[in-house]
Amino acid sequence: MTSLATTDLHDAFPNDLHQCQLQFKDFGKKAQFSGRIRTIVTMHDTKLAQSLFREPGNGQVVVIDCGGSLRTAMLGDINAEILRKNGWAGVIINGAVRDSAALAKIDIGIKALGVTSIRSAKNAIGATDVPVAFGEVLFTPGLFVYCDSDAVLVSAKDLSSLGAG
Repeated sequence: MTSLATTDLHDAFPNDLHQCQLQFKDFGKKAQFSGRIRTIVTMHDTKLAQSLFREPGNGQVVVIDCGGSLRTAMLGDINAEILRKNGWAGVIINGAVRDSAALAKIDIGIKALGVTSIRSAKNAIGATDVPVAFGEVLFTPGLFVYCDSDAVLVSAKDLSSLGAG
């Protein structure tokens, strides 16, 4: 993970980064995280996400597109802890989470639009590892995402070595 702020990354590489135009809130203990992108597109259904969360994360970031819906939660404390234990860097959700007080104590990056108390269905409706677009950005599996309190940036280049040291 790069330790450079998204503002510094964007200043250094303005032509290589695309900024998501949605205003996410931070819910996990880590506000800054980055990694290769894995994606899920679904609506009010977490079965596919739960399956992916159980795979080795290897420092990757899950991007979940549920159309910006705040009707049901796409992540709660139990699955956030599974993500952490399996080595995922974080998750970006174009939708809602639940258990927000518990999420704040889990050492992982979690960005979402808001909260709800309602759990989702478990029918495995949707797709994984397909390009998803929201906030004027295309999140393509295998590209890189860089997140902090200021922005969510997507790049085809791995910039993680810039802040190492």
